[in-house]
Amino acid sequence: MSLIVSLLVGIAAGWIAGQIVKGRGFGLVGNLIIGALGGLAGHMIVRFAGFYPAKAIVPSLITAVIGAVVLLYLVNLIRRF
Repeated sequence: MSLIVSLLVGIAAGWIAGQIVKGRGFGLVGNLIIGALGGLAGHMIVRFAGFYPAKAIVPSLITAVIGAVVLLYLVNLIRRF
């Protein structure tokens, strides 16, 4: 996938992750940025687990949402201290 499509998928994943982790997010812009970073993290997590997602938008979106939710959770844990 191209970089622009990957970023758009990450941004969409950030919005979805913000809806899943309601009340613990960082606002719209913060969640979108974390979503883009979470997309990268999700891809690494899935590959580390031994899965290689297809290069289509829906599997990439699912992977990015997983990564964004994990990243939001970790950032919230760090933010508490």
